[in-house]
Amino acid sequence: MTGLPLSIDQIESHNAARREALQDDYDSLGRQLSRRGQDIETIKSKVAAFSVAVPSWGAGRGGTRFAKFPIPGEPTNIHEKLEDCAVVQQLCRITPRVSPHFPWDRVEDYQALKEEAGALGLGFDAVNSNTFQDQPGQAQSYRSGSLTATDKAVRDQAVAHNIECIEIGRQLGSRALTVWIGDGTNFPGQQDLSASLDRYLDSAAQIYAALPDSWRMLLEHKMFEPAFYSTVISDWGSSILAANELGPKAQCLVDLGHHAPNVNIEQIVARLHRFGKLGGFHFNDSKYGDDDLDTGSINPHQLFLVFNELVEAERNPRDGFNPAYMIDQSHNVTDPIESMLSSAEAIAAAYVKALLVDREALHEAQAANDVMMAFQALRRAYRTDVTPILAMARAEAGGAIDVLDLYRDAGWRERKTQERKAVGLGAGIV
Repeated sequence: MTGLPLSIDQIESHNAARREALQDDYDSLGRQLSRRGQDIETIKSKVAAFSVAVPSWGAGRGGTRFAKFPIPGEPTNIHEKLEDCAVVQQLCRITPRVSPHFPWDRVEDYQALKEEAGALGLGFDAVNSNTFQDQPGQAQSYRSGSLTATDKAVRDQAVAHNIECIEIGRQLGSRALTVWIGDGTNFPGQQDLSASLDRYLDSAAQIYAALPDSWRMLLEHKMFEPAFYSTVISDWGSSILAANELGPKAQCLVDLGHHAPNVNIEQIVARLHRFGKLGGFHFNDSKYGDDDLDTGSINPHQLFLVFNELVEAERNPRDGFNPAYMIDQSHNVTDPIESMLSSAEAIAAAYVKALLVDREALHEAQAANDVMMAFQALRRAYRTDVTPILAMARAEAGGAIDVLDLYRDAGWRERKTQERKAVGLGAGIV
């Protein structure tokens, strides 16, 4: 594939210098796992088949409510975003799809964009609609809501935009639409809380009716922001009720930052799976609220517990169990490529550790109400250093043994600094 951004020879040279040490670590871990009755090759084959999408917007710098500080070489359009996403995929080998956002990523020719992505070794994941911002030339404003607005003309515009996103997605080869709205209230009494939900369901039903047969509609909930008194689809309960009313193609999407502090997200995963409505995940991490921090940077143990439930669901699938995984972060102080590489590894590591849980011992302890042994079944897996498995799977797929080291050696950001137009300063959203 000639369109790849990084030199294959450089990757091979990088790996050659590290392969002997990796093999030694991998063999040592293999012996350790063998004593537990687990086969490292089987585990490696599963992680080799695992993938997570990256967001087009994640290739750029995010911002706080006060300011955005761009970095040199930052992408300025979807074409440059795809280049950076291709770097991530080429190095880590588990991010083969990009999730685009419209109208941010709008182009004239979507078939050409699909071919451009394919030449970079990428495909497209779920398409995302934007009815939380007003765009230049937009007829109606979303200042008082979008799919739930009291003004029917505003609702019609928001519905039409989502249907447009479906059509764009069809051309790109996507098979899902993610719907998140910022609709809600900042003052008690501002809106009729029941009527706003009715308007949401009516608007969502129109979008649902436009879905192709093989598509899914992923409903994303969020507890607060930009509305701080009430949010129309605020939690997994509201989300699953809406998904049930819309129909089987509607499922719930869980963003790890969209919950109240200390909410048991892994239990939500189990509940949504129980009722066949677990649509997917937006991975990130948080300290205080919807911080959109790098996945696994704050609470990697919670990420492991989420994947523990996902592996249980994988072993006991219900109809339609096919969760869509995507990184959804705001890279305010790091190089976005480095953050996505780091997060992809954290996600894969949590998955591998969950695969290492002794399910028989766990279930026996649970059935016997042996609390400590049930906990230890999880803890033994979590303590395992699985980096040799991840690195070996990457290397065998043509990726880098040490992704960050090779990325910095390649000088990608420095090259793009010379080639790309500079991004202007951002004023934040206050």
